[in-house]
Amino acid sequence: MITFSQEKLAKVAELISHYPQGRQKSALLPVLHLAQDEFGGWLDTPVMDYVAGLLNIEPIEVYEVASFYSMYNLKPVGKFMFEVCQTGPCMLNGSDNIIDYIKQKLNIKVGETTADGMFTLKTVECLGACGYAPMMQLGKNYREHLTKEKVDAIIEECRAKAN
Repeated sequence: MITFSQEKLAKVAELISHYPQGRQKSALLPVLHLAQDEFGGWLDTPVMDYVAGLLNIEPIEVYEVASFYSMYNLKPVGKFMFEVCQTGPCMLNGSDNIIDYIKQKLNIKVGETTADGMFTLKTVECLGACGYAPMMQLGKNYREHLTKEKVDAIIEECRAKAN
């Protein structure tokens, strides 16, 4: 059965308390973050249903939000997720080439995870760092002015961290 730890349930209650009575849906985004962290880095249907129950909203309301934002994963992801920006400024500066290079280097397509569960490649909309294009987000950090050589170094850095 899917259940938050007591610590996370207390955090959910605290988040809900920030909003007026009957407006608990306003806590959906941070509660989804908690759920994703608590339940393996992604949100499957039973987890989203659980969140809907906690917030007393319809499951479809959770699915709509979770599927809209790229920060939520709807299937298992690798230990390291390369979220490469693909909007205009990054594309003009070669993000398509970087995406193609990562696909070839890791032998995966966009949205896939390597067989060893180490890397997932995801394309995202603007990350707000247009002056540093092409760029990607890796965890909580941005990697900027990407080149093939920088991608190789990032992959090796991730592999070293995993060991």
